[in-house]
Amino acid sequence: MQLRLPLDQRIVNREPRIPSPDPRIASPESRTPNSVPPAPAPALLFVRHPRARRYVIRVADDGCVRVTVPRWGSKRDAAAFAEQQRPWIEKQQRRIERRRAHARAHPLPQEIEHELRHRATRELPRRLLELAARHGVMVTRVSIRDQRSRWGSCSRSGHVCLNWRLVQLPDFVRDYVMLHELMHLRRMDHSPKFWKLVAQVCPDFEAARAYLRASC
Repeated sequence: MQLRLPLDQRIVNREPRIPSPDPRIASPESRTPNSVPPAPAPALLFVRHPRARRYVIRVADDGCVRVTVPRWGSKRDAAAFAEQQRPWIEKQQRRIERRRAHARAHPLPQEIEHELRHRATRELPRRLLELAARHGVMVTRVSIRDQRSRWGSCSRSGHVCLNWRLVQLPDFVRDYVMLHELMHLRRMDHSPKFWKLVAQVCPDFEAARAYLRASC
C-alpha cells in the first residue's frame, strides 16, 4: 500500500458495475462544431494480481495510472472502473504536477538537502521500528526514498518505504504517516475497518491528514 502526497487516497472497489449508455449523452457525430471534445483518457497499465480482492487504481510518481486486476476480474471491467474514477485520477495527476512545479521553483540548497537525507536515514527507520514494536507489527525492511508523490508505502512482505522529506514535518504528522503504513500490514485496503485501526493507534490522525492536505 502507498501513502500519497498528501495522502494515500487510492481508490479500491469490488467488481464494478458497468453503467449502461446514457441516451442523453450525444454521440460524437451529433456534436456541434464549437463543442469542446473531452480530455483524452489517461494511459492505463493493467497488472493482474492473484491475491487482489478488488480493482485498485494507483497513480505513480510519473503520472502513470496502474490498475490492479484481481484473478476473477477482466481487463474490460478494469477499464470501465478506471473510467468511472477518471475525475479522481486526473486530480491526482494535477497534484503531482503541482508538486513537481513547486520543487522546480523552490529547490533546496544541495548541502541542506544532503543533511536532511542523512538525518532521515538516521532517524526515520528507528522511529518506525519503535512504533512497530509498540503496536506489535512485524516490519521486515525499511527503505528511505526520494518519492515525489508519496509520503510512504508498504508491501505485504513487511517492507516499508518512507519519504526522506518526512523529517521536515511535525512529529505528529510524521508518526501518522508511519502508523498509516504499519496498519496496512494488518489490512491492505482503505476500508472503514482500516481507518478504525488507524484511529486506535493515532487518535489525532484527522488533524495530521488535514495538515498534509493543506501543505500540498
